[in-house]
Amino acid sequence: MGKVKIKKSDVWIDMTPMSDVMVLLLTFFMLTSTFVKQEPVRVNTPGSVSEIKVPENNVLNILVSDDGKIFMSLDKTTDKEAALQDVTGQFGIQLTAEQQKKFSDDPMWGVPMDDLQAYLNMDKNKMPEAIKNYGIPTDSVKGKEGDAAMSEFQIWVKAAKEANPDAKIAIKADEKTPYKTVKKIMSELQDMNENRYYLITQYKKQEDA
Repeated sequence: MGKVKIKKSDVWIDMTPMSDVMVLLLTFFMLTSTFVKQEPVRVNTPGSVSEIKVPENNVLNILVSDDGKIFMSLDKTTDKEAALQDVTGQFGIQLTAEQQKKFSDDPMWGVPMDDLQAYLNMDKNKMPEAIKNYGIPTDSVKGKEGDAAMSEFQIWVKAAKEANPDAKIAIKADEKTPYKTVKKIMSELQDMNENRYYLITQYKKQEDA
């Protein structure tokens, strides 16, 4: 009896459903991901057993390096531009369109007003390294007639809050940041009646005794 030959046929798998699923997953992760802003200095936050989530939107971030330099950021570009216009107007500084664009593109700002124009005139590739040498001063500057003197730090905070009254303040300091620097920041915020703010720490699970 002869053998029955089974006709061979090519196996075809429809990959369309898999590609659709991959596109959906990719879209989901892109829309739900939170992009971390580049910070001018590396900050190792101190540990804490208390975990309070900082809002992702409408936040005025105050970054303090281990040597006490202060930097700021706002998550909305329009708020950042409005704050810049407010502060430069108070100091009588006029920025070119190119300088304003560089400021808006910077992830964080933190340069004394006397050095702002020179900083914004730098090559864009050199700015991330140069900003590390600056920091927003907390020394009081002369106020307008009849107004109390405020520091550049307070002026920036006030301008940011006026640009976005709903903005929450979050302080992120390095674990090696001098205590007097953090205390100075808190004192200046309290002087402005800004008594509610977040302190960003690294969450550590509390061990059982």
